Amino acid sequence: MRNAALELFNDRLPHKPYFSDDLHFGVRIAGKERAILAKYIQFNQPHAMFWLGFDVDRTGATIDWSDRNAPAPTLTITNPENGHAHLLYALETSIRTAPDGKMKPLRYAAAVENALRKKLDADTGYSGLLCKNPNHGHWKIAVWQPELYTLDWLADFLDLNAANNKEIVADYGLGRNCTLFDKTRKWAYRAIRQGWPEYDQWLQACYERASAYNLQFAVPLDEIEVLGIAKSIAKWTHSKFTMESFNNYVTITHSPEIQSKRGSVGGLKSSGGGRPKKDNALDTIKPWIELNISRRTFFYRKNKGAINE
Repeated sequence: MRNAALELFNDRLPHKPYFSDDLHFGVRIAGKERAILAKYIQFNQPHAMFWLGFDVDRTGATIDWSDRNAPAPTLTITNPENGHAHLLYALETSIRTAPDGKMKPLRYAAAVENALRKKLDADTGYSGLLCKNPNHGHWKIAVWQPELYTLDWLADFLDLNAANNKEIVADYGLGRNCTLFDKTRKWAYRAIRQGWPEYDQWLQACYERASAYNLQFAVPLDEIEVLGIAKSIAKWTHSKFTMESFNNYVTITHSPEIQSKRGSVGGLKSSGGGRPKKDNALDTIKPWIELNISRRTFFYRKNKGAINE
């Protein structure tokens, strides 16, 4: 019998996924044809997240998402021995996690993922790299939602008050990826200009920096993921940030024509020295002295409408 969800899962696998038949012995990498036979498999591609995955370690995990008013997972992959399960939500559009991706969508995705994890009461220590392989006969699989999710659709089920915060939750799922990308690439943009190193040396520097940031998480990302992030940042910055392009940028931005334009625009905005003109009449009367408050407090209250002229 055809299973469209399982076909989608297999179509979206990386070309060379990480896999394991026993997690106690670590993971290996191989072509999809070999990895698809394993008990555990990497289900998202290195720079594109097509699935939101959650590890629910309790009996009844296959169905109790319904009792929690959570959206129906696309797939549940259940251990028949204890009832624990991985819940996978298929996304219509993948979430780009490469270092040249935009941070705003990644932050939104991280907020949705974390809110859904809370609703499901899923394991906060789950790295999200491997899941129970639904192709393996040891697990029980069930399909609940045939339609692909958008992040907005998932958000309709959730409380996303935290999504408006500037800070994301750094200790879970995409939050860790987002934070590690953000911190490492910002460091890399500056650091690469200090000597313009050869690629191998630069990759090692990026890896060491990313590893140091990763140790700051309560539950660090797997070393494989850290290396992947470091490699992506190293490769991208090494190709985009060159000594020639940087020198050209400095030459252009410091040219007499550009400096002249900046000066004329600045002069129009500042109207003499860049500082706003004082209210000479009030500075002569000095009403703040009579009110027994400072000049700064007076103008603050005046701007708020608490003091009438």
